Amino acid sequence: MNAFFDELNRQRWDDHRFYHHCRINQSLHLFSACCFVIAYLLLPFEPAWSAIIAWCLSMTSRQAGHFFFEPRGFDEVNQVTDEYKEAVKVGYNIRRKIVLMSIWVACPVALIINPSLGGLIEPAASFAETIHDTGIAWLSLGAAGLVFRVIQLSLQQSPLVGLAWGTKILTDPFHDIALYHRAPLALLRGERYDPMHDVTQR
Repeated sequence: MNAFFDELNRQRWDDHRFYHHCRINQSLHLFSACCFVIAYLLLPFEPAWSAIIAWCLSMTSRQAGHFFFEPRGFDEVNQVTDEYKEAVKVGYNIRRKIVLMSIWVACPVALIINPSLGGLIEPAASFAETIHDTGIAWLSLGAAGLVFRVIQLSLQQSPLVGLAWGTKILTDPFHDIALYHRAPLALLRGERYDPMHDVTQR
């Protein structure tokens, strides 16, 4: 168990120090985390709406932080290039995220074009049912994306790395709230980038 928690903490630490320098990104992650917690609470009762909240609010705000606000040049804090970070990233790097988000956008389009998905499901008879089917499709996509990457990491590196990453993803909302709850106030003070004292002094 010690090895598992060491690996989990390593992945969390690398995620923070490599990919969350911008206070806007941190603030968007805080918003995303709060939405994910709401989605978790809804999941047993309204799985479709849970997925809609998770993808439309949580994932879009989270990925917007990475795509539009996080600096992509040479990382002075860690003394590494962006290319190095993308190559060693345990989870979904930018290229993998683009693929995942493209599939997310394609899901409702596929349901509009073919409501039964080739006979796999009962076709929606109303707009509300189409929304429900879209939510379930997104829930399935999220679960598949998580399981696929866990298996991939387990085969490429080790089961320990894969399971630690899966645990990290599922618990990220709670960890992000604890880590970035002060980010909006720092941003309001005019601090665009985190000085990363916890990284430079480590």
